Amino acid sequence: MKAVHFGAGNIGRGFVGLLLGNAGYELVFADVADPLIEGLQNARSYAVHEVGDHPRSTVVRGYSALNSAKQAAELTAAIASADVVTTAVGAHILTFVAPAIAAGIAARPAGAPKVAVMACENAINGTDILKGEVELNYAGDDLADRALFANTAVDRIVPAQAPGAGLDVTVENYFEWVIETPPFKGNVPEIPGVTWVDDLEPYIERKLFTVNTGHATAAWFGHAAGIEKISDALADPTVAATVAAALADTTSLIVAKHGVDEAVQSGYVSKILKRFANAALPDTTLRVGRGPLRKLSRHDRFISPASQLAERGLPCDGLLAAIAAGLRFDTPDDPEAVELQRLLGTLSPEDAVEKITGIEVGHPLYDRLLRVFRDR
Repeated sequence: MKAVHFGAGNIGRGFVGLLLGNAGYELVFADVADPLIEGLQNARSYAVHEVGDHPRSTVVRGYSALNSAKQAAELTAAIASADVVTTAVGAHILTFVAPAIAAGIAARPAGAPKVAVMACENAINGTDILKGEVELNYAGDDLADRALFANTAVDRIVPAQAPGAGLDVTVENYFEWVIETPPFKGNVPEIPGVTWVDDLEPYIERKLFTVNTGHATAAWFGHAAGIEKISDALADPTVAATVAAALADTTSLIVAKHGVDEAVQSGYVSKILKRFANAALPDTTLRVGRGPLRKLSRHDRFISPASQLAERGLPCDGLLAAIAAGLRFDTPDDPEAVELQRLLGTLSPEDAVEKITGIEVGHPLYDRLLRVFRDR
């Protein structure tokens, strides 16, 4: 079995690649970062260090690495013979890896089993996004005969790594990789640690609206309070209260929309907050808070749940407070934060609401968002 994984960064090495390697796949990393690929090509192994209640280390061996910008022919050949293709590159980068995936699929031998393509990104239905980009780059009319595309939900905290860590990666103990089963038509691959489900949406929204919403809320309020580490931010009563308020809102949505038992969701929230407070994960409010434009966009972790709550006539004050904190996230180290402040400084509040959040006049959330933008 062979797996080609796009994105040899910390998530790729410390999560997706780790599970695929442990499952016995011949693992091929693809990336455009020269030093990273050269490091992988020159090293026989790297270690993944899990920290938390049950710390352990795993050595990953038997992989290879390709520079997807410079070794196009080799990458096409690898995909042509692969059983699985995965990505962990960021949803906005999927458009750039799609041509290589399309070329590899087109090069597969006639009659070969379908290659399973799965985007492992912090995005709702990220594989659908990737599939659309692959279709734009695929010349034939037999894509459906050569590949299947399955959406996934992934969850593992991988903080910024310590200087000098090299290829080794420190991650939390906890992880979740959920994959939808319908595209496989009963023939799912053997990947220990994966949770297979018929309906992925509840898992995607539970994760995005709990883990990602809570993490960014803690980062924005913590950064505003001058707190460096996420674990310290969660130890601050004021910051912890803002996170609890935002997650109380998303809990009410998940319970109302997906029929999840409130006690079950509350237990999930408690587990997530314990993960954030893990002092062994040296994550920072600055790193987690980065990318406010993406995080405040229409279908991401704040505006999506707030809009759905507003449409149901349910309160979302905790989310609105977090959105306000996101508007105040101002650091010269993050291009998105710089652009956000530029937009807020040049656009009217009305135009800024529509430009940044995608919420238009007449939506049940619009007037409340407008007040947030005016009062920021």
